[in-house]
Amino acid sequence: MQKFGFEDLLQLLAKLKHIFNELHYVIVRVIAEGGMGIVYEAEQRGSGQFVKRVAIKLIREEFSRIKEFRANFVGEARLVADLIHTNIVQTYHLGEISGQYFMTMEYVDGITLEDFLERHRATGQAVPVDLAVFIISRICRGLSHAHQRCDSQGRNLGIVHRDVNPRNIMLAREGDVKLTDFGIAKAFDLMYNEEGDVIAGKDEYLSPEQARREVTDARADLFCCTILLSEMLLGENIFEADDELSTRRNILELAIPDFAERRPDIDDKLNGILQHGFQRDRDARYQSAQAMLMALEVFLYGDCYGPTNEKLAVYMGDLFGSDGGNAAERWSAGKTPGLVQNTSF
Repeated sequence: MQKFGFEDLLQLLAKLKHIFNELHYVIVRVIAEGGMGIVYEAEQRGSGQFVKRVAIKLIREEFSRIKEFRANFVGEARLVADLIHTNIVQTYHLGEISGQYFMTMEYVDGITLEDFLERHRATGQAVPVDLAVFIISRICRGLSHAHQRCDSQGRNLGIVHRDVNPRNIMLAREGDVKLTDFGIAKAFDLMYNEEGDVIAGKDEYLSPEQARREVTDARADLFCCTILLSEMLLGENIFEADDELSTRRNILELAIPDFAERRPDIDDKLNGILQHGFQRDRDARYQSAQAMLMALEVFLYGDCYGPTNEKLAVYMGDLFGSDGGNAAERWSAGKTPGLVQNTSF
């Protein structure tokens, strides 16, 4: 048998220092399409019949020519490349073909939070309280990771997502909750940013700081999380109006309701979490995603075994099944098909 020594190993590693290979993608279908780009489901092909499902985000050629837009797309890819977290959609590769930039991303087999909300509205159901809280707690986990991210010199990157809305939250069929689309995020030295001159984000999911065109920090994302939580609980966005100006005015001035009066199964503890998250003075709001996450998890798990990824997955299967119109009622009664009930030990 040939001996393989340390020097041989060093020579081998030197040869493998740079590995180049073409990435081969086969487009399967369009997942989503907007004015500036398209997201595809694709298959990444490799040697030995290797196939991996991925998502490809492609910006349209005309926008690839715009320096600021191109810089932001590249900045987004660089930003999320090292945001490795179970509650953030992963980005694998940034490429360019004939002047068009694209990102290869994790493919999430599931639905958006927008789909989840719409299914409940269409079937006349309210999202179960504990599942609504669980979903937002997972988004807080992902945001906490992003907000605390530092560069190689140890400087906090100052990441603010600025677009936490139902279309940018994915619910995988296995019950994983994932935040995606950092396209208008801001981060130190990475993203083209005109904060203070323009409003970034969708009007009905803005923080008061964004609505006032002020410079934001991580606490802006927590106000948006509270909007999403209240929307799941009430079935409507309390700030949304018929026009953008009225919506932004509501975000700044609308009296925040007593949520326990709007929905009887919202208790004082959860009502308090919502009131705290909706503080328009950011110094009075949750000061970090970790602090909001802790409040939500204490609510969920303080007294009993609460929601998990697996339990959310079972509920989603029932919700989108043939008798989905009664899924929320079965959940509240502990009768969701496939859900393992509490047992005594």
